Amino acid sequence: MRTRVMVAALAAAGLCSPALAAKAAPAKAAKAEPAKLAAADPALLEKLAARMEKLEARNAELEKEVKTLKSENEKIASGLESERISQYEPELTARLKAVEKDALDMKKSSKVIEALDGLKAGASLTTVAQKPSGLPRGTADGNSQLSYRADATIEMPLAPVGDVDQKLFAHFRMGQGLGLNTPFANLGHFASAPNATAFRASGSNPDDSVAILAQAWYQASIPLPFGGFKPRSREKLELTFGKIDIFGFFDQNEAAGDESVQFMNSVFVHNPLLDAGGEVAVDANGFQPGFIASYVNETNKAEPWRVSLGFFGAGERGASYQRSFDSPLTILQAEKQLKLFGGLSGNYRAYAWHRGDVVEFDGIRKAGHSGIGVSFDQRVGDGMNLFGRYGKLTQGQAPFDQALTLGAEFNGSYWGRGGDAIGIAGGWLKASSDYRKTGGSGCLGGDTDDSGACDAADTGFFSFTPSGAEKVAEIYYRYRISPQFELTPDFQWIGRPGANPDAKSVKVLGLRANVSF
Repeated sequence: MRTRVMVAALAAAGLCSPALAAKAAPAKAAKAEPAKLAAADPALLEKLAARMEKLEARNAELEKEVKTLKSENEKIASGLESERISQYEPELTARLKAVEKDALDMKKSSKVIEALDGLKAGASLTTVAQKPSGLPRGTADGNSQLSYRADATIEMPLAPVGDVDQKLFAHFRMGQGLGLNTPFANLGHFASAPNATAFRASGSNPDDSVAILAQAWYQASIPLPFGGFKPRSREKLELTFGKIDIFGFFDQNEAAGDESVQFMNSVFVHNPLLDAGGEVAVDANGFQPGFIASYVNETNKAEPWRVSLGFFGAGERGASYQRSFDSPLTILQAEKQLKLFGGLSGNYRAYAWHRGDVVEFDGIRKAGHSGIGVSFDQRVGDGMNLFGRYGKLTQGQAPFDQALTLGAEFNGSYWGRGGDAIGIAGGWLKASSDYRKTGGSGCLGGDTDDSGACDAADTGFFSFTPSGAEKVAEIYYRYRISPQFELTPDFQWIGRPGANPDAKSVKVLGLRANVSF
């Protein structure tokens, strides 16, 4: 209808042919002719012309907007071709690139996380202050002693080779201060260290704080039987080699095996014959090269068992990578986990060792030493863990040839302090028959250097006839300030030191602070 009216109006104005105007005339006679209406109302033409102008202006604006959009699209396409984000780019391009960058970063992070899956790391700082009483008159360094030790460990899994899992382990250590250990070793004691945490790299200058690579070893875990279906395997062979702390694989103990949080005297940290007695023959820093093969059987997951055979470089030169194969330390251990006392866990270990070409305590070189030992820890309640160790030298001479240690740790849940613990232990180190025949001696003033010999500051030698056994006792209370920070007051008593019946008992009061994560 509007078209017809427009045509009629244009015809009346002479803008179209009479034929077109006739064709556009209304079909119904009842309605007025548009030409007449247009002639009768000139304002209608003005309105129509105004609307035409508006339409043309709007069309021009739309064409301009289309050109603008086309230009923007070209800029967006050009910007997306470049990986850089520029302030001169359209906002949409910058935002799209930012989203892509975030997505890529997330993918990279997920790949890193996947690559580091299973990575374990830890660090600790242990500081110990100790004060002795009852030392012989004139003992050097017999006053209060302070020491610190810092440890950092990292265990990194490697990509499996078929069904074989692999990992690398590294341990870094540094520290200063030898504590009360040095003078005690020259007072006729059986080399028990009241401060097993004390560390100074290779006996370096007291002013130096040197960090060393204490451990670095590789381990492969091979499921058995070979070529079997790994998810159903309940047996495996573990092969480990590198620079190793032997006590991480042999003579372990849940209740007495970590001097930074449990007992501090070395006779309770490990088997006294292996550690204080020096049978493991580690290097100056307490480590040695070695190879370990272990068979693990987890057919009964609640009570698995393991057999391990280790070969280690031992002695002054063997442990320091000079002649590691000449007189190695060989140790064989069988261990079993049991569920006793209503299903409470316990670990039981038996082992035997042999070391060749040993210099005896009297300075004579012998073919070798052999010994046997057992170690156990058994939980007997929700907060009580018992432990014990026994060792016997079956071949060779040493100041003491038998050692027995027993003790327990009580969890603080019994008195409303679940993070705390009390530990109490006693030890018995029996003097050997050869040592009793030879007799004992020492420096009245102790040793003030690292050579192991009495120096000019000493007041002379003393000698005695050994008998019986040296006895050691220790009690500590571990107080948890936070999950990462613990303080431990500690008291030690050493009776008949060095099996000397005339020696006074020695008492050591200490305080240990440990921060770890």
